[in-house]
Amino acid sequence: MAKAGRNIVVFDLGGVLIDWDPRHLYRKLFAGDEAAMEHFLATVCTREWHRHHDAGRSFAEGARILKDQHPDKTELIDAFGARQDEMMRGPIAGSVEILAELRDRDTPLYALSNWPAEGFVQARKRFEFLRWFRGIVISGEIGAIKPQPRIYEVLIGRFAINPHDSVYIDDVEVNAAAARPFGMHAIHFTDPAALRAELVALGLL
Repeated sequence: MAKAGRNIVVFDLGGVLIDWDPRHLYRKLFAGDEAAMEHFLATVCTREWHRHHDAGRSFAEGARILKDQHPDKTELIDAFGARQDEMMRGPIAGSVEILAELRDRDTPLYALSNWPAEGFVQARKRFEFLRWFRGIVISGEIGAIKPQPRIYEVLIGRFAINPHDSVYIDDVEVNAAAARPFGMHAIHFTDPAALRAELVALGLL
Protein backbone atom coordinates (compact mmCIF):
# COMPACT_ATOMS: atom_id res chain seq x y z
CA MET A 1 0.00 0.00 0.00
CA ALA A 2 1.09 3.57 -0.61
CA LYS A 3 2.23 5.58 2.34
CA ALA A 4 -0.47 8.15 3.06
CA GLY A 5 0.28 11.58 1.73
CA ARG A 6 3.36 10.78 -0.39
CA ASN A 7 2.20 12.71 -3.45
CA ILE A 8 5.12 15.08 -4.24
CA VAL A 9 8.26 13.89 -6.04
CA VAL A 10 11.64 15.64 -5.95
CA PHE A 11 14.30 14.54 -8.43
CA ASP A 12 18.04 14.92 -8.48
CA LEU A 13 19.14 15.71 -12.05
CA GLY A 14 22.67 14.54 -12.90
CA GLY A 15 22.84 10.75 -12.76
CA VAL A 16 19.06 10.39 -12.49
CA LEU A 17 17.55 12.32 -15.42
CA ILE A 18 20.65 13.63 -17.23
CA ASP A 19 23.72 11.58 -18.15
CA TRP A 20 26.42 14.03 -17.02
CA ASP A 21 30.03 12.89 -16.81
CA PRO A 22 33.24 14.83 -17.62
CA ARG A 23 34.50 11.67 -19.32
CA HIS A 24 32.10 12.30 -22.20
CA LEU A 25 34.23 15.37 -23.02
CA TYR A 26 37.67 14.23 -21.95
CA ARG A 27 37.59 11.00 -23.95
CA LYS A 28 37.68 13.24 -27.01
CA LEU A 29 40.46 15.42 -25.63
CA PHE A 30 42.60 12.42 -24.67
CA ALA A 31 41.87 10.65 -27.99
CA GLY A 32 40.58 7.57 -26.21
CA ASP A 33 43.58 7.17 -23.86
CA GLU A 34 41.53 6.06 -20.84
CA ALA A 35 44.49 5.78 -18.47
CA ALA A 36 45.72 9.32 -19.18
CA MET A 37 42.21 10.69 -18.91
CA GLU A 38 41.55 8.99 -15.59
CA HIS A 39 44.88 10.21 -14.23
CA PHE A 40 43.99 13.78 -15.23
CA LEU A 41 40.56 13.57 -13.59
CA ALA A 42 42.05 12.03 -10.45
CA THR A 43 44.90 14.53 -10.05
CA VAL A 44 43.95 17.79 -11.83
CA CYS A 45 40.24 18.38 -12.52
CA THR A 46 39.19 16.27 -9.55
CA ARG A 47 35.74 15.59 -8.15
CA GLU A 48 36.59 17.60 -5.02
CA TRP A 49 37.77 20.57 -7.12
CA HIS A 50 34.51 20.46 -9.08
CA ARG A 51 32.42 20.39 -5.90
CA HIS A 52 33.51 24.00 -5.34
CA HIS A 53 31.78 24.89 -8.61
CA ASP A 54 28.68 23.10 -7.37
CA ALA A 55 28.92 25.27 -4.27
CA GLY A 56 29.10 28.51 -6.24
CA ARG A 57 32.68 29.11 -7.35
CA SER A 58 32.96 30.29 -10.94
CA PHE A 59 34.63 28.13 -13.57
CA ALA A 60 37.04 30.99 -14.26
CA GLU A 61 38.20 31.10 -10.64
CA GLY A 62 38.47 27.31 -10.43
CA ALA A 63 40.52 27.25 -13.63
CA ARG A 64 42.81 30.04 -12.39
CA ILE A 65 43.65 28.07 -9.25
CA LEU A 66 44.44 24.90 -11.19
CA LYS A 67 46.43 26.59 -13.94
CA ASP A 68 48.75 28.06 -11.31
CA GLN A 69 49.44 24.49 -10.17
CA HIS A 70 49.44 22.82 -13.60
CA PRO A 71 50.55 25.39 -16.21
CA ASP A 72 51.14 22.63 -18.76
CA LYS A 73 47.45 21.63 -18.62
CA THR A 74 45.93 25.05 -19.41
CA GLU A 75 43.81 24.02 -22.38
CA LEU A 76 42.51 20.88 -20.71
CA ILE A 77 41.59 22.83 -17.57
CA ASP A 78 39.83 25.61 -19.49
CA ALA A 79 37.79 23.02 -21.39
CA PHE A 80 36.08 21.94 -18.17
CA GLY A 81 34.14 25.18 -17.95
CA ALA A 82 34.02 26.12 -21.62
CA ARG A 83 32.67 22.78 -22.88
CA GLN A 84 30.17 21.82 -20.19
CA ASP A 85 27.55 20.93 -22.77
CA GLU A 86 29.75 18.11 -24.06
CA MET A 87 29.74 16.53 -20.60
CA MET A 88 25.99 15.98 -20.92
CA ARG A 89 25.48 12.94 -23.16
CA GLY A 90 21.71 13.36 -23.01
CA PRO A 91 18.65 12.36 -21.01
CA ILE A 92 18.46 9.06 -19.15
CA ALA A 93 15.56 7.69 -21.18
CA GLY A 94 13.84 5.38 -18.72
CA SER A 95 13.93 8.00 -15.98
CA VAL A 96 12.52 10.75 -18.18
CA GLU A 97 9.67 8.39 -19.14
CA ILE A 98 8.88 8.01 -15.43
CA LEU A 99 9.00 11.79 -15.01
CA ALA A 100 6.56 12.18 -17.92
CA GLU A 101 4.16 9.66 -16.38
CA LEU A 102 4.24 11.52 -13.07
CA ARG A 103 3.64 14.80 -14.90
CA ASP A 104 0.66 13.28 -16.73
CA ARG A 105 -0.78 12.27 -13.35
CA ASP A 106 -0.49 15.92 -12.20
CA THR A 107 2.05 14.95 -9.56
CA PRO A 108 3.80 18.04 -8.15
CA LEU A 109 7.40 17.76 -9.39
CA TYR A 110 10.50 19.54 -8.08
CA ALA A 111 14.24 19.20 -8.65
CA LEU A 112 17.17 19.50 -6.25
CA SER A 113 20.61 19.25 -7.81
CA ASN A 114 24.29 19.83 -7.16
CA TRP A 115 25.16 21.76 -10.33
CA PRO A 116 27.26 24.86 -11.08
CA ALA A 117 25.08 27.86 -11.85
CA GLU A 118 26.95 28.58 -15.09
CA GLY A 119 26.65 25.04 -16.38
CA PHE A 120 22.97 24.76 -15.54
CA VAL A 121 22.15 27.64 -17.88
CA GLN A 122 23.06 25.31 -20.75
CA ALA A 123 21.07 22.41 -19.31
CA ARG A 124 17.94 24.57 -19.07
CA LYS A 125 18.23 25.46 -22.76
CA ARG A 126 18.85 21.90 -23.86
CA PHE A 127 16.38 19.77 -21.90
CA GLU A 128 12.72 20.58 -22.41
CA PHE A 129 11.66 18.32 -19.53
CA LEU A 130 13.23 20.74 -17.05
CA ARG A 131 10.17 22.92 -17.71
CA TRP A 132 7.95 20.24 -16.18
CA PHE A 133 9.14 21.08 -12.66
CA ARG A 134 7.22 23.49 -10.48
CA GLY A 135 10.50 24.55 -8.94
CA ILE A 136 14.21 23.77 -9.13
CA VAL A 137 16.94 24.40 -6.54
CA ILE A 138 20.48 24.43 -7.94
CA SER A 139 23.39 24.30 -5.48
CA GLY A 140 25.57 26.73 -7.42
CA GLU A 141 22.82 29.35 -7.31
CA ILE A 142 22.40 29.25 -3.53
CA GLY A 143 25.93 28.42 -2.34
CA ALA A 144 25.07 25.18 -0.55
CA ILE A 145 25.54 21.60 -1.73
CA LYS A 146 24.09 18.22 -0.85
CA PRO A 147 24.34 16.63 1.63
CA GLN A 148 24.49 19.92 3.60
CA PRO A 149 21.16 20.43 5.40
CA ARG A 150 20.72 24.00 4.14
CA ILE A 151 20.05 22.98 0.54
CA TYR A 152 17.14 20.78 1.65
CA GLU A 153 15.89 23.59 3.87
CA VAL A 154 15.92 25.97 0.90
CA LEU A 155 13.91 23.51 -1.22
CA ILE A 156 11.30 22.96 1.49
CA GLY A 157 11.02 26.63 2.43
CA ARG A 158 11.11 28.19 -1.04
CA PHE A 159 8.34 26.00 -2.44
CA ALA A 160 6.37 25.39 0.77
CA ILE A 161 6.83 21.63 0.46
CA ASN A 162 5.61 19.42 3.28
CA PRO A 163 8.48 16.90 3.48
CA HIS A 164 6.14 14.29 4.95
CA ASP A 165 4.20 14.41 1.67
CA SER A 166 7.27 14.02 -0.50
CA VAL A 167 9.59 11.47 -2.09
CA TYR A 168 13.21 12.37 -2.91
CA ILE A 169 15.27 10.51 -5.55
CA ASP A 170 19.09 10.77 -5.78
CA ASP A 171 21.79 8.58 -7.32
CA VAL A 172 24.21 9.42 -4.46
CA GLU A 173 23.20 7.44 -1.40
CA VAL A 174 24.52 9.94 1.15
CA ASN A 175 22.51 12.72 -0.52
CA ALA A 176 19.36 10.62 -0.46
CA ALA A 177 19.96 9.74 3.19
CA ALA A 178 20.38 13.42 4.11
CA ALA A 179 16.75 14.07 3.08
CA ARG A 180 15.36 11.54 5.56
CA PRO A 181 15.79 13.60 8.76
CA PHE A 182 13.47 16.20 7.21
CA GLY A 183 10.76 13.57 6.84
CA MET A 184 11.16 12.93 3.12
CA HIS A 185 10.91 9.38 1.81
CA ALA A 186 14.32 8.96 0.16
CA ILE A 187 15.05 6.62 -2.74
CA HIS A 188 18.62 5.81 -3.75
CA PHE A 189 18.45 5.69 -7.56
CA THR A 190 20.26 2.81 -9.24
CA ASP A 191 18.36 2.38 -12.51
CA PRO A 192 14.97 3.32 -14.01
CA ALA A 193 13.44 -0.14 -13.53
CA ALA A 194 14.17 -0.16 -9.80
CA LEU A 195 12.90 3.40 -9.46
CA ARG A 196 9.67 2.49 -11.22
CA ALA A 197 9.14 -0.45 -8.87
CA GLU A 198 9.60 1.77 -5.81
CA LEU A 199 7.22 4.43 -7.12
CA VAL A 200 4.63 1.77 -7.93
CA ALA A 201 4.96 0.46 -4.37
CA LEU A 202 4.33 3.98 -3.10
CA GLY A 203 1.23 4.30 -5.25
CA LEU A 204 2.69 7.10 -7.36
CA LEU A 205 2.66 5.09 -10.61
